[in-house]
Amino acid sequence: MNRLITRFLSLALLVTCSAVQAQQNFDAVEIRILPVRDNIFMLVGAGGNITVQTGAEGVLIIDTQYEQLSDKILAAIRTLSDKPLRYIINTHHHGDHIGGNVPLRAAGFTPVGGNVGGDIGDAGEGARILAHENVLLHMASDDNVSTDAWPTMTYFTEKRDIYFNGEGVRVLHQPNAHTDGDSIIYFRKSDVITTGDAYITSFYPFIDMSSGGTINGFIDAANAIIDLIIPEYGQDGGTLVIPGHGRLSDIGDVINWREMLTIVRDRILDMKERGMSLEEVLAEQPTRDYDPRWAGQGIFSTENFVTAVYMTLDQ
Repeated sequence: MNRLITRFLSLALLVTCSAVQAQQNFDAVEIRILPVRDNIFMLVGAGGNITVQTGAEGVLIIDTQYEQLSDKILAAIRTLSDKPLRYIINTHHHGDHIGGNVPLRAAGFTPVGGNVGGDIGDAGEGARILAHENVLLHMASDDNVSTDAWPTMTYFTEKRDIYFNGEGVRVLHQPNAHTDGDSIIYFRKSDVITTGDAYITSFYPFIDMSSGGTINGFIDAANAIIDLIIPEYGQDGGTLVIPGHGRLSDIGDVINWREMLTIVRDRILDMKERGMSLEEVLAEQPTRDYDPRWAGQGIFSTENFVTAVYMTLDQ
């Protein structure tokens, strides 16, 4: 039964992503630029939010949305900087975050000697793509992902550091949250965190069980994000957080997210320990007080969220 449900949710993700791309009128999508802080910007269009860091050394971006939007994304970046695109960081492997890897990488440039951020690489071969090694493994197992979209740099430890545009950029692995390859990225000087889908503000999270996602991993990621945040006062201001989907956030938003995840997890754990089946738990509606705020459709539906929480409690 566990394998069947995991397989179902994996297929649901593929169908949903394909349906979004098929139904989306990309010609009508506008790429909006939202200033975050200093030289950090958030691009909003279709798919996951993009983070842009600009500076004298070039441009670094996090995630690339869909391939069909690459020209618009690049045009938006060019309004912020005429410097070469040097780094792409992928927070995970899902298509709405890596779809533009190929054209945006090709639009970039690695300088002679490749000594950027302390790394050595080949000159002129486009921007570098950095991700956790599990992202590469997922891409390599997907026949629909071009090899040109694969990360050119990977890390397998808890973190990977880059020093770029006069700022320390720390890439932190979040194992078994949204997937097993999630990264959150902390811009130390600007005091901005980009989370990918380890934190979103739009719907219940999609726990991708087929890619190692778990509810406890999501809560661990929320705690990791909160540990990095220093509020200006109370729960407002201070460190800013760019989510994978949704609006710019601060510590209060992430704490509310963690509270929702933890309370729902504990309710379902109690029901499961009392011997209730998944069907009985679903009938009990353990998320009913959160549904008006968080319930979505498809892979973001209440049923999928409760199912994934129930199935991954022991992981």
